[in-house]
Amino acid sequence: MSSTLIIIPTYNECDNISLLMNGIEAQAPSCSVLFVDDNSSDSTQEEIQRFIDAKPDQVFIEKRSGKLGLGTAYIHGFKWALNRGFDQVIQMDADLSHDPKYLPKMIAALKAAPLVIGSRYVAGGGTKNWSAIRKVISRFGSIYARIILQLPVKDFTGGFNGWQAATLKSLPLDEIKSNGYVFQIEMKARALRAGFNFHEYPIIFVDRQIGQSKMSSGIVYEAIWRVLTLRLKLAAVQGKKITGRRVGL
Repeated sequence: MSSTLIIIPTYNECDNISLLMNGIEAQAPSCSVLFVDDNSSDSTQEEIQRFIDAKPDQVFIEKRSGKLGLGTAYIHGFKWALNRGFDQVIQMDADLSHDPKYLPKMIAALKAAPLVIGSRYVAGGGTKNWSAIRKVISRFGSIYARIILQLPVKDFTGGFNGWQAATLKSLPLDEIKSNGYVFQIEMKARALRAGFNFHEYPIIFVDRQIGQSKMSSGIVYEAIWRVLTLRLKLAAVQGKKITGRRVGL
């Protein structure tokens, strides 16, 4: 079994599974892949099963009873990975917004950094096919989180991230209840507050071409108020500010 697991939450992504898996197999053929599916109503599970049948020791699926949210899907996947002894975990979207071509460099970076962030907002990173309002919302989210939490991450809201298993083991996964943007923010904030260093690797994020976006106004509003409560929660638990630092590789 590979020491690296790629976790991919899915809900009605049947048209993207084959393209995504072909990309992963080309760029990171030794990695294992876990799909966490929230009871998709299309043929997503059937598409995934084709790859499981071809590589039953490398491709897996966890089927959940309903649409339970991105954050809980990743927590489920993190626990699954830790219980099976994986050394590294990569978070990745199913909608082809995260290009598999970045996987080799991100996986290599995890050998030196406890947390690797696929970042749109460092030199060399960016977005493609986004509307002006989408760009403003995303930029604002990361800047807002950076100011409120007083932590030096450039891309707080991105979902293409890599974790050393030791980092995940140290975090209180059962306490993390947030979803959407704020889940990505909370995971990074907890890791930095626990003293883990991080590396931001530049990526180009391409807006989905197939299927329906899962982003909603509710996710944005949740992020605004939850970041405020997150700062209070972390301060109360730790009593002092402990920050990880950005590391160059």
